[in-house]
Amino acid sequence: MFDIVRYTPDRQEEWDAFVERSKNGTFLMKRGYMDYHADRFTDASLLFYLKGKLYALLPANINGSVLHSHQGLTYGGLLMDEHCCAADVLRLFGEMNDWLRNEGVKQVIYKPIPHIYSTAPAEEDLYALFRCGATLTARGLSTTIDLTRSSRWRQNRRTALNKATAAGITVTTSQNLEPFWHILEENLMQTHGIRPVHTLAEMQLLQSRFPKNIQLYTAHTPQGDTIAGILLYLTPQVIHSQYISATAEGKAKGAIDALMHRILQTQGHYFDFGISTEHGGQYLNESLIFQKEGFGGRGTCYDIYEYTLS
Repeated sequence: MFDIVRYTPDRQEEWDAFVERSKNGTFLMKRGYMDYHADRFTDASLLFYLKGKLYALLPANINGSVLHSHQGLTYGGLLMDEHCCAADVLRLFGEMNDWLRNEGVKQVIYKPIPHIYSTAPAEEDLYALFRCGATLTARGLSTTIDLTRSSRWRQNRRTALNKATAAGITVTTSQNLEPFWHILEENLMQTHGIRPVHTLAEMQLLQSRFPKNIQLYTAHTPQGDTIAGILLYLTPQVIHSQYISATAEGKAKGAIDALMHRILQTQGHYFDFGISTEHGGQYLNESLIFQKEGFGGRGTCYDIYEYTLS
């Protein structure tokens, strides 16, 4: 029923056009984003054609005999448009599994796109996973604010915002990532002994490719010093905070609260902080999620499923 084709660079325009019209794709699935770290992964993305027309996409990479819905992305899964229906998606998974077996794949690790990113219901793949005997193996818990409803900040967040106002903290948008990146790297190294997932050069490259989707908000003292920032990923449904960081002065003066107050005035359906869990969801960082929930956010799951191809 389906013609299954492995992605090659000559199909980039067709791939990106489908992502644009899909009901659950975001700019992370466009090739300009996926391919910035192509040297780290063996791409095995798939295109599915039905009666000669592109029906769905699967961003993926392969590692040995395991197919991952792409390890370089926070979320992945089958990209579908409004024409996809449950029975066809179920058949698609069956034919894809046969195709993968013939390619020597023995296991599939699949990260569905959380529902908040979809412009229309798009969970046909979750039903297909159930029919494949997939097991939920990891669950990250994110914190999401529904921007279409009023949400109350906790008193400690309102107090911090008042501190920022009294201190004369101002918030601006910026294209200059360097001052913020210095704060981010220093905080991550001191707190966790790690560096950001992206290097400054990588993020500058991605920002140049997707200027409308990657935006930085920074907080400043009256003297003009940068003391905090939030780097946002903007998708049709979600404002996602990719990185948040502040100096010691910024934390003391409520700079993050000033940033959040400004950002939450912008257009969008959801604001998503990202996960506060580690070790596949087995550990919940309660102090971190408490801070996020203080802005009125509540839980959204980022899941990972696995199934074997016998």
